[in-house]
Amino acid sequence: MRIAFLGLGIMGRPMATRLVAAGHELSVWNRTARQHIDGANTAVSPADAAKEAEVVWICVADTAAVERVVFGDDGALQSLHEGAIVVDSSTISPSATARFAERANERGVHWVDAPVTGSKIGAENGQLIFMVGGANEPIEYLDPLFKAMGKLVIHMGGTGKGQAAKLCMNLQLALIYEGFAEAFTLSQKLGVDSHKLLELIQASMVRSGAIDYKAPFVMRRDYSPNFPLRLMHKDIHLMLDVAKENRVKLPALETVDEIYELSSEEGWDDLDYAATLSLLEKWAGITPKAAK
Repeated sequence: MRIAFLGLGIMGRPMATRLVAAGHELSVWNRTARQHIDGANTAVSPADAAKEAEVVWICVADTAAVERVVFGDDGALQSLHEGAIVVDSSTISPSATARFAERANERGVHWVDAPVTGSKIGAENGQLIFMVGGANEPIEYLDPLFKAMGKLVIHMGGTGKGQAAKLCMNLQLALIYEGFAEAFTLSQKLGVDSHKLLELIQASMVRSGAIDYKAPFVMRRDYSPNFPLRLMHKDIHLMLDVAKENRVKLPALETVDEIYELSSEEGWDDLDYAATLSLLEKWAGITPKAAK
């Protein structure tokens, strides 16, 4: 297929690379710095990338960025023909997704929201899970592209339901990791061996795939970004906004948001969100040492 891929960050670049490897014709564009992918054309704007494209695939930072790359002065929509498909793998507001889809539909363009889970390693290995919202026909048409990048596609429902599901997923991720970070900090203060604690966690009913993934990085105190803190913090704000819109109270998440606010003030926005552990250790007077 002829694809315009917009956004070559931590997730977007490996996703686009896998589409090229699968034999698709890509034109790529990145907002912050012009990037090249072997086998793909490098465009000068979203509109340039979208010329002749059957599919525009987006993976950018936030709701405002999605609106700019699709509907801005040099946005992709102005280049798209009737029947083209916009696929958004960013994590953004479900209500904004509904508005964007309506604007695209007025031009005869389909909109599919398809955020992902699986982190950087999943993107590199083609093991992403897509949470998809939209109509059946365009989603079925996209099947070869989903297969090139992921291992599972779950059609969550109509437009915006993929984004809604992603926020609910990340809500759990933020809370699960915070629970682990607090237990890990307390265990250090009480003199429990960190390796033994992890052995216990992994052998018991509190085991979590999220912690299985994060624990090796935490033990090394390696906070290089697989999922930057600033993006999880952005998602937390989206969750709280959606909850407010729908009269849902999220007291645990409100507390976790405070941890992220203070971690951001420490200058950790571009570290992995696992770095929130450092704040708890700081408050506890713990000087962490990377485990062997």
